[in-house]
Amino acid sequence: MKNINKVLSLIFVTIAVFLCILAYYLFVEQSTDYYTKIDNSKISELPVTDSMKYEYSLLSYNNEGNSKEIKFKTERILKEGAYLKLDYMIIRGVINWEEVTYDELPEKVKEKYNE
Repeated sequence: MKNINKVLSLIFVTIAVFLCILAYYLFVEQSTDYYTKIDNSKISELPVTDSMKYEYSLLSYNNEGNSKEIKFKTERILKEGAYLKLDYMIIRGVINWEEVTYDELPEKVKEKYNE
């Protein structure tokens, strides 16, 4: 009986450690940079109950030039044609964004915008 309890305890601890590492990876550590260009025709107003007023849904590109449709919320309408760097996490979505210049875009992303 003692051996069964030890084995069950070891299995439980192993699963708990695995879940903690997985949660850390998904919620804290793993973010990917995406780049997008503001298109104010792709904006929608959010209900008054939301703390953010607008939601953008824009085609965005990672450093390798792979595309993904990403949604993110803002408090204001952003400048048309501005380039943004989005910090994107699988579970949480966009956690931060900042405006960047065309020259700051990765080469593979520049190819997509061809300025």
